[in-house]
Amino acid sequence: MVSSILFGVFIFLLLIGAPITVALGMAAMATFSFLGIDLTTLVQVAYNGVNSFPIMAVPSFILAGALMQYSGIARRLVSFAEELAGPMTGGMAASTVLACMFFGAISGSGPATTAGVGMLMIPAMIKRGYDKSYASAITASSGGLGVVIPPSIPMVIFGVTASESITKLFIAGVIPGICLSAGIMLMNYFLCKKRGYKGDAHGWSILSILKKMKEGFWALMAPVVILGGIYSGLFTPTEAAVVSIFYTLFVGLFIYKELRLKYFLKSLDDTTWLSGRVLIIMFTAQAFGRLLVQYRIPYAIADALLSFTGNVVIIWLLVIVFLLILGMFMETLATIMLVTPVLLPIMTHLGVDPIHFGIVLVCCCEVGFETPPLGENLFIASGIGGTTIEEISLLALPFTFVEVVTILLVAFVPFLSLWLPGIMGF
Repeated sequence: MVSSILFGVFIFLLLIGAPITVALGMAAMATFSFLGIDLTTLVQVAYNGVNSFPIMAVPSFILAGALMQYSGIARRLVSFAEELAGPMTGGMAASTVLACMFFGAISGSGPATTAGVGMLMIPAMIKRGYDKSYASAITASSGGLGVVIPPSIPMVIFGVTASESITKLFIAGVIPGICLSAGIMLMNYFLCKKRGYKGDAHGWSILSILKKMKEGFWALMAPVVILGGIYSGLFTPTEAAVVSIFYTLFVGLFIYKELRLKYFLKSLDDTTWLSGRVLIIMFTAQAFGRLLVQYRIPYAIADALLSFTGNVVIIWLLVIVFLLILGMFMETLATIMLVTPVLLPIMTHLGVDPIHFGIVLVCCCEVGFETPPLGENLFIASGIGGTTIEEISLLALPFTFVEVVTILLVAFVPFLSLWLPGIMGF
């Protein structure tokens, strides 16, 4: 009866168009009322769920990403990535993928990466003769790398929800993130060759690359400082998020001298809005998840699934398809907080490492950023490129396909996500 009320109210509210936060909160509230539990308990449960030290990393990484757009760091990262791509077929689009990797290594957010890189690269690609829809599609598809390339806000959320090491998750995400990037760049090469998009006519120049590296030295050092500090044990991921803010402020104010007061205030405004949105989702998802665990709903689902089949390959396929579909309709953080208590017990029962499962989960969420109807990156890229969601969605399909293939590879070859943490002693 409890599960019927919880899921019944939740699904009904989603079907009538209620925001995911409202659906989660109202479903939990209706269930608490049915059980005769004081609603103040609901607030206490939700508050305790977000009142944790690791959660502090979320607004900090969001602020660091916002500041990076106005401090000159983002522009120099993009410029260096463009120089690396050189005369390669589709080089400008390939440099967009590289720029998203660099940007993602600081911002930890898919939409922030799409916005930060897209503002610079989409107009530049259009100017070089790229179709505006294709330029927007490659940016939207690459922007999702911001949640796989560490540091990653969704990985922080999974680590908190599953009580797993966030540092280990960050390390485990490196190789899958590189694999996803390589897959997108390979597909981009074939598509650009077919469309006739040439690279830079000036060719590669070691001197030009070194010059761009020198100009962007402090920008390129940002991921090194942040990730190096985490992996070396110098500071925790939460402390790294705060370090990234001060590093970006120092570089923007005293080295590049491009960060102005109005941009700083704009960054604070963006961070407040995004952080509030994230925390409200977490607040309601915690209350919803508490009921799931308390009434052993995940275990009932696990028993039902395992009675259907005990084949780990089939279950992996079912889980990945489920996550990809869910990502089309639900926000990433809500997805992670809802499915983790349901699916993690199933996968660990089958012998899957929780870190391995977390990486596959985050990779599936990455695809959700570029698949309609929710697809946040699509909306951002559409606004920047001045094209329709339908056009971008169609052109993003080849990139989505190669990302799904990569996810299957990561799922069935645990070595890709567990090797690096193993050799680093985690």
